[in-house]
Formats: sequence, structure tokens, C-alpha cells
Amino acid sequence: QVQLVESGGGLVQAGGSLRLSCTTSRHTLSNYAMGWFRQAPGKEREFVATINWGGGSTSYADSVKGRFTISRDNAKNTVYLQMNSLKAEDTAVYYCAARAAISRDYRPERYDYWGQGTQVTVSS
Repeated sequence: QVQLVESGGGLVQAGGSLRLSCTTSRHTLSNYAMGWFRQAPGKEREFVATINWGGGSTSYADSVKGRFTISRDNAKNTVYLQMNSLKAEDTAVYYCAARAAISRDYRPERYDYWGQGTQVTVSS
């Protein structure tokens, strides 16, 4: 069982930035493709970004493209989501997820492990 822990969420004004981190202490994340998803109140969980196991291939939701950047540091066993130019509509709980595969994927059902989530609130 891979236990993922997210951090870095918080309250920020519109136009500001946050960097989310996702790590685990008991497994090597380099064996997994990773993804970030989010869920706003009253809405379904949606895809945000994904990265393959090596970090050389990424994909983003259209709503965050050009503003968010997913990256990974396998030496530190950590995946990041840099969020810039934040908007009120980015407010949500953000989840990190891992899938036991090399390739990235935007579908949440393709992921095997999930973190507990971190709240991001953007004030307008």
C-alpha cells in the first residue's frame, strides 16, 4: 500500500501562486506515473495534470494549461504541482495519485493510490 501525503495548500489571492508537493515515505515514487486531480464542492473529481514515471512526458487539463506545471524529483521521492496565476475557480481539494505504470493518464480510474488531499482556496 502506497501512502501519499500532499502538502502546500492554503489560502491565496487571485493571481497568486502555490506549490503543492506529494511524497511517500515507504515506497519509491519513480516506479509510478503520477497525477494531480481536484474536487470542488458539489462537483466531481477532475483531472488537473499527469506525469510519466521518468518525468519526460506531461499532460494538463485545458483549464490549467499555461498556468500549472507538474514535475517530479525522483531523488527526493516527490512530485510537485506549481500553480501560478490562480483563479477563484481553482478553489478545490487537490489530490495526488499514483498508478503502477510507466505512462501518464488523465483518467482517475487508472490510478491505484490516492492521498488525502490538500485544500486550495483562492480569494477573488
